[in-house]
Amino acid sequence: MMIVMKSDATEEQIQAVVSRVQQAGGRAHVSAGDEVTLVGAIGVDPAGREAVGELAAEPGVDQVVPISKPYKLASLQMTGGRESTLEIAGRKIGGGAFATIAGPCTVESYDQTMSTARIMRDVDVQFFRGGAYKPRSSPYSFQGLGHEGLEILRQAKEETGLPIVTELMDVRDVEAVCEVADVIQVGARNMQNYPLLTEIGKSGVPALIKRGLSATLEELLMAAEYVLKEGNPNVILCERGIRTYETTTRFTLDIAAVPVLKELTHLPIVVDPSHAAGRRDLVLPLSMAAAAAGADGIIVETHPEPEKAVCDGPQQIRASEFGAYLRQVEAAAALVGRVPAPVSVPA
Repeated sequence: MMIVMKSDATEEQIQAVVSRVQQAGGRAHVSAGDEVTLVGAIGVDPAGREAVGELAAEPGVDQVVPISKPYKLASLQMTGGRESTLEIAGRKIGGGAFATIAGPCTVESYDQTMSTARIMRDVDVQFFRGGAYKPRSSPYSFQGLGHEGLEILRQAKEETGLPIVTELMDVRDVEAVCEVADVIQVGARNMQNYPLLTEIGKSGVPALIKRGLSATLEELLMAAEYVLKEGNPNVILCERGIRTYETTTRFTLDIAAVPVLKELTHLPIVVDPSHAAGRRDLVLPLSMAAAAAGADGIIVETHPEPEKAVCDGPQQIRASEFGAYLRQVEAAAALVGRVPAPVSVPA
């Protein structure tokens, strides 16, 4: 259930509602808006539901609204229809702020990573991505540099000031990844790794969750719920293409997922055109389509010399051409009121 407080509700009245929710065996999630405060009552015991419903008569309470969706915290109802704006390391995403997450598929070396990070900084990318751990279909393929890769990403962050987005695959690496990552990426194959999602939720580090290869949008939202229920509100959803019968592209980009998700959730939504396309010549049109559809950002791969990349070279944009690419995408985003996220470095 969601308890909508009156616009003049006092802090004491809000805390009284929180206490009543907890007494009913639930967890209270408070969302303070510009005009009203919402209190989400999650996991209330069956015996306590009637008591929560009776909160409508309490001082400071405007109404109690049932949330019918199985994903309670991710539901658009949870914020009263408002899109959430996340602020991560001085960068905003959501609520009209369009963010670009860019970098190489994988951290191959210090020079390759640093040269790419410097270019991304200079063309006003908001977040730098790079894989220290790589999920590969073949156990014999390059699996990433691991801890060495994390150290290179840490140095890239120190020099450029760019927040780091990197993938976490194993609960045993949570601590090491959290020391470097500003955003933890959950890959498509781990979207339903519920113990991993729970640990990310407990870490408090923002999460970017990619849609599984054959996952429905409701399943994606339920994956987000695993992180949100642990008290971590900073979750970004990612459409990265799904597996269909079509073979001309690596995956089929479900562009309709963007406006559909906008009707279901308050969480920011980004699109990964690189993995959907599998070909760099398609990355620009898919990126522009995502921006025009109302996405809150893109996560895209780039490399100084794609032909020498150890993995996913054919889909990576040449780093020297990234600025021109990005300006076109930002122009498409501006058509629907999405502007590049401003950068402010925390004091």
